[in-house]
Amino acid sequence: MKLKTMKLIQSRDNPFYKELVKLTGSARQRNKANQTLLDGAHLLAAYLDAGMTPQHILLNAAALHDDEVAALLERTQNVPVTQLDDKLYAELSELKTPTGILALIDIPLTDLTLTQCRFALLLEDIQDPGNLGSMLRSAAAAGCDALFLSSGCADAWSPKVLRAAMGGHFILNIYERQDLSEVAKAFVGTLLATSLQATRSLYDCDLRGNVAFMIGNEGAGLSAGLLALANQKISIPMSGKIESLNAAAATAICLFEAVRQRQ
Repeated sequence: MKLKTMKLIQSRDNPFYKELVKLTGSARQRNKANQTLLDGAHLLAAYLDAGMTPQHILLNAAALHDDEVAALLERTQNVPVTQLDDKLYAELSELKTPTGILALIDIPLTDLTLTQCRFALLLEDIQDPGNLGSMLRSAAAAGCDALFLSSGCADAWSPKVLRAAMGGHFILNIYERQDLSEVAKAFVGTLLATSLQATRSLYDCDLRGNVAFMIGNEGAGLSAGLLALANQKISIPMSGKIESLNAAAATAICLFEAVRQRQ
């Protein structure tokens, strides 16, 4: 692999490396810097495919001999590259089998106003990063234009959520730390709330207009305040003897019933 000139970091005391460590472990630091790290070749490729450019690329020694990494570096020729000592790199990556490449990115700014939303998700206190990432992935696949997350949700730009969403972040407008009651009141369309107590089936609803699904916490469900704002309370029919669905699975079912109707 023919590589551009790059720096080598071998010390944990390097100021730039210290900042990277803070980004991986602290939602507060990610919010403050408005930056995060993409871990792995797939996420970086999805980011580039969305027309965006990273701020910095970080490699381990093995990546210097990887064809997939070489192809990504060809696409980012004007981006600074730093090689990290393997032990330092391992402290930044949570992957069991690292692909050897990390990318420092600016968290994208959202550019969609609430009045422009046609197909949205309102997520209240979704605390499991895997669930949240799966919801983002489903929302991206279904063509949602916006996601609104309460302050009790997991950090959308954490490494675990980014991995679970598989690039969905880069084709969505994501609004964190939102007052969902205010969002719900301002949304122009039908608000649907999933509830185990609802008597109306998802499949009996007309989902062809402007719709927003409100999904609640994995254990507690939606708060009474948000439920009261819903135009329709819906349930997902189940023939098995399970009390409820995983929040991410329920979200996917709702979204793709809307996709089916809209087609």
